Amino acid sequence: MTSQSSTDPNLQAAIEEAELGAREGGIPIGSVLVHRGEILGRGHNRRVQNGSVVLHGEMDALENAGRQPASVYRDSVLYTTLSPCPMCTGAILLYGIPKVVIGENRTFLGEEEVLRSRGVEVEVVQDEACIRMMEQFIADRPELWNEDIGE
Repeated sequence: MTSQSSTDPNLQAAIEEAELGAREGGIPIGSVLVHRGEILGRGHNRRVQNGSVVLHGEMDALENAGRQPASVYRDSVLYTTLSPCPMCTGAILLYGIPKVVIGENRTFLGEEEVLRSRGVEVEVVQDEACIRMMEQFIADRPELWNEDIGE
């Protein structure tokens, strides 16, 4: 994959969510759930802001999309600024989301192989904005990053 800046408006929306999370004092990971070109739910990691153990960016986007018929999930794409962790991977599989677009996986390689092994199309963009955002966060807040990824 070649590095690039995102021109995809859906990935850009996920980046905006991540930036919002950082401004709120949280972890800069954002996500959007897109169905037929329309964003159904936007979210960002709110573990710090809400004192939550489960509100990763992907989980927040799914929650904000509200309850949807299974057919909607099976015809949607999840965009996320960072490779999904085991919990978020499980949610993707549970709802049958067929495609995930990942902003970057250099700073954290999640469960992409699990997704692929279950038939999910995984596209990794290596977006420079996503990489810079996470590298800076990890350098500035290593203790919070390690807590978020369970180390």
